[in-house]
Amino acid sequence: MSYLLGLSGSLRQASTNTKLMRAAARIYGPETFIEGDLDLPLYNGDVEDNGIPEKVHALSDQIAGAEAVIISCPEYNKALSGVMKNALDWVSRTKGNPWRDKPVAIMSAAAGRAGGERSQYSLRLCLNPFRALVLPGPEVMIADSGNAFDADGALVDERSTKTLTELMELLHAAARP
Repeated sequence: MSYLLGLSGSLRQASTNTKLMRAAARIYGPETFIEGDLDLPLYNGDVEDNGIPEKVHALSDQIAGAEAVIISCPEYNKALSGVMKNALDWVSRTKGNPWRDKPVAIMSAAAGRAGGERSQYSLRLCLNPFRALVLPGPEVMIADSGNAFDADGALVDERSTKTLTELMELLHAAARP
């Protein structure tokens, strides 16, 4: 089964990053879209010694099986969210490397005027050792994200929608050459 996997670096129910991830998935138009669960325990070597949690194995398997991955991550204190970093740390402890050669598109939504720019920079650094195929752009950074979506979760800004559409077209081409 071919599917697109989406990861949101925010656990909030009304997260604008989750809205952005879902908007990207609608544009991508996969046969199946799966939202990964990043609500994981904090990485702890003592917990790992007792066995990697099943939720971590499930996430790793989802990444490995996806045709492509979209990641939408907020910026917390000038970097990626702890939720996203924790998920990357846990998945790195599973067997194999599910990220290897996986087409990945990253994006961000934030209340500030830079739209989460630093979260994307730090996320790229964290993904680099896994050798994922992170698309270089176009960069999708949604500023003032609380006002960027309508009641149905659609982006209201035409320019942002155009850029997100271009990014999803490139991800689609990378996933299905």
